[in-house]
Amino acid sequence: MRMILPSVRARRDVDRALRNFFITHRHAEFRRFVVTICRFYAVKQPTIEWYEYLDWGKGAGRTWDDGKIGLVHPENWKRGRKYNSMRQWIHTVHHEFGHYLFWTDAERKADIFADNMMSGVSAARPRLPHKPATRVRMTGQQRSVGRRRAAVG
Repeated sequence: MRMILPSVRARRDVDRALRNFFITHRHAEFRRFVVTICRFYAVKQPTIEWYEYLDWGKGAGRTWDDGKIGLVHPENWKRGRKYNSMRQWIHTVHHEFGHYLFWTDAERKADIFADNMMSGVSAARPRLPHKPATRVRMTGQQRSVGRRRAAVG
């Protein structure tokens, strides 16, 4: 699936804004991210709600049908989580914005969007030829943990 994305320069600016927000908690940095993405895709800016936790601490972000996005604030993300890195929080933000931008087939497209937004922006990673991220959908017979077994008699 080919996806239209901002330029690498714009994605680096977005990544820098999200990193700065994660560290400083200045909302102007987060607004810079939102404005850049919404302007590029020509969509209305979503309402963002900040939470201490979502889904009893299991979820990190949520996008509702009305276009509202709920995110765990970086202050709370850092506290009490096993996996609390900045990159994971940024990936979560991109994932939820992917839901906001792509309503149809939302989960798969949000994952691809988040992976592609983060590719090529980190100077710490070695430069490899860009391969678009794809996901494989598992189809076929149903797999379950608790299978029916014949009674032993």
